[in-house]
Amino acid sequence: MKKTAIFLLILMACTSLPACSPAEDEPVPPPTQEEQTGNDSTDVPDDEGTTPEDSIPENPAPNDSIPSENQPEEDDDEKREFMEKNKIKLTVNGKSFTATLEENSSAEALRQLLEKGDLNIRMSDYGNMEKVGSLGTSLPRNDRQTTTRPGDLILYLGDSFVIYYDTNSWNFTRLGRLDGVSTRQEVLELLGGKGDVTVHLSVK
Repeated sequence: MKKTAIFLLILMACTSLPACSPAEDEPVPPPTQEEQTGNDSTDVPDDEGTTPEDSIPENPAPNDSIPSENQPEEDDDEKREFMEKNKIKLTVNGKSFTATLEENSSAEALRQLLEKGDLNIRMSDYGNMEKVGSLGTSLPRNDRQTTTRPGDLILYLGDSFVIYYDTNSWNFTRLGRLDGVSTRQEVLELLGGKGDVTVHLSVK
């Protein structure tokens, strides 16, 4: 009887042990973000493996494509040089003024002629539109149909020098233009009005 009672007690003790042990299938809570990375989230590099500060170069290369404000304007210099080279001076009754020559062989020949010495040309009015006089020599011709305006210098038939103070249309060569004038009255004032006059030509 005692053996039976002891056996029952041992059996009951053994069957009660599993209920006291921790459950093997108890779910484990998910790790926090700190537990996943082990670092502060602000220290995580970006997708490129660099922080935003690393992407900015310390010494950016200079932009060579931007022209300097002090860079010389070569085109303007060449234009000024051409203008100065192609100036001649005219003097009438002691009053001097300038003209700018065309860029053609006729104008170049006139300048070369003046570099050898000044010219005095006796000029007379013709057609109430121009003063004309003989150069005393012939220059290369670049004739074409041309409409003049006050202030134009014209080569006619290769040996006549003409200063227009009004308009005309004919086949002749442009030599240049008086500077700073645009009207009939302005040109006549420079030339001393109507009537014969001697025009002194020289290089400026």
